[in-house]
Amino acid sequence: MRIIGKKRLTFQNLFDIILPLSTTQRKENSVMAETAKKAVNYTKELTAKVISDYQEGVDLDTIADEIGKSVRSVRSKLVREGVYIAKPKATTSDKREGPTKKELLNSLENIAPFEVNGFMGATKTALSDLLEHLTAKQ
Repeated sequence: MRIIGKKRLTFQNLFDIILPLSTTQRKENSVMAETAKKAVNYTKELTAKVISDYQEGVDLDTIADEIGKSVRSVRSKLVREGVYIAKPKATTSDKREGPTKKELLNSLENIAPFEVNGFMGATKTALSDLLEHLTAKQ
């Protein structure tokens, strides 16, 4: 047993000190849980408005400004509702044009008097320039 102040510290004293604290904390947690449940971010009407505006082709920025939410929030809501369709990413046309590196290496192998395995790490531009140079010499 320890003596704190002029009282002896026993298990009963500890229990008497801890029990009121834990019940107070439980009450605070339950109050916080109730307020968390009551706060609705999107009402059914607001969700319906967002969905209808999006399906009519209204921009996400405009919808977000109208309802006072961020674009990210509106997009997430539309995704959760299964309505949002992501825009396709723009692809660069440089990668798609012309022959592939493998095709260039095969062509180079047909006309070059040397082994082309060492050119695997070369860029597509360098391979096409070398191929043009060798075809011009023949």
